[in-house]
Amino acid sequence: MTETFEQFNIDPQLLNVINQLKFTHPTPIQQRVIPAVMKHQSVIGQSHTGSGKTHAFLLPLFHMLEESKTGVQYVITAPTRELATQIHDQVKLIIQLAQKESEWTSRLLVGGTDKQKMIDKLKNIPQIIVGTPGRILDLVEENVLSIYSAQAFVIDEADLMAELGLMNEVDKLLTRADPNIQLLVFSATIPNQLEHFFKKYLKHPVHVKLDDYIAPTKMEHRLIAKRHRKEADVIFDISKAIHPYLAIIFTNGKDEADQLAAQLVEYGLNVGVIHGGLAPRARKRRLKEIQQLQYQYVVATDLAARGIDIKGVSHIINAQLPKEDSFYLHRVGRTARAGLEGTAVSLYSEEDIKLIEKLEQKGLTFEFSDVIDGQWIEAKPWNLRSKRKPSERNVDREAWKRVKKTKKVKPGYKKKMKQQQERIKKNLVKKNKFK
Repeated sequence: MTETFEQFNIDPQLLNVINQLKFTHPTPIQQRVIPAVMKHQSVIGQSHTGSGKTHAFLLPLFHMLEESKTGVQYVITAPTRELATQIHDQVKLIIQLAQKESEWTSRLLVGGTDKQKMIDKLKNIPQIIVGTPGRILDLVEENVLSIYSAQAFVIDEADLMAELGLMNEVDKLLTRADPNIQLLVFSATIPNQLEHFFKKYLKHPVHVKLDDYIAPTKMEHRLIAKRHRKEADVIFDISKAIHPYLAIIFTNGKDEADQLAAQLVEYGLNVGVIHGGLAPRARKRRLKEIQQLQYQYVVATDLAARGIDIKGVSHIINAQLPKEDSFYLHRVGRTARAGLEGTAVSLYSEEDIKLIEKLEQKGLTFEFSDVIDGQWIEAKPWNLRSKRKPSERNVDREAWKRVKKTKKVKPGYKKKMKQQQERIKKNLVKKNKFK
């Protein structure tokens, strides 16, 4: 039977909002999270980018919102200003579509904005607060705001929150909240540092884990061996073959992003750059420019992979592969969304082999490629030696042991020794000495 939003017994005015949002059926995470939230249960939700988790908590929270009640009812936290702004945009959209501008109130609380103006606006306490933990805590500690009345507390992108060292601020906020507050935690992965937090605050939570996700299905994954070439040179060659609508090029650090962007601009590519090192205003302006499609290529760090909604991404290019498979999945999750096709192209070297093999074990299929004169060509894996079975490597070693070494080294001796080793190897395989 096809799942529908009506099955959740959501308020009719919210069903009308859902229709206006053109949501036809709940996503897997929405099917499991919405009923749990409406039962006032705490939830740990593990899901991939683009799974619909934002509305998985927003829809039931709006359903339970008490119009006549004063004070903060919900606190929604995100690790970055951009992520918080995106969530608040969805909150405002729901309020607008429901035509409840005077009854439902919200406020965005993030750094990089005029604090005094924010304090003045908080004289009218909103029902919903969306923001970064640091700015919310700052206002709470200054007694400008109280969150003790809040019925639910959302922690979005919790693993990134932990990585950026923000869980301490979340912890301080929760000590100022009602001990019985409903906690809704969403995270792609559950790193060790989150386990202690869960034990402290979550009692018998509903754990929703969608672990059947690998990457968008309508997506090709290409690997190009770096082979001591400069990343900018390889990416410029790639640009001649892909002609992207919008391509995000990922690096593993802010300095690398700035350097690569500058080199690609020298090649004449239309390139923007976004990372956590930009000043708040510059970051906000750059994100707006990206969303307005002022660039064809955007060089970014992993910050841009974590929930920032950049529409129209046709290609992902990994100038440097990440160390963790989850980061790869977050990066490629920026494209091939809403049923569209996408391409991920990754530059790799020998130290990336373990990551590639791990992703292959999870079911991902890579094409080994290169680009010549603007055309894709098939390439052999650079890691052929490491991809061979242990038995094949054993044959190699045994054959080399049996090669007769010459005392006098003559021109071409290496080639002759290799030929001798190949003959011995064939004989060993024929005799079935190694299987």
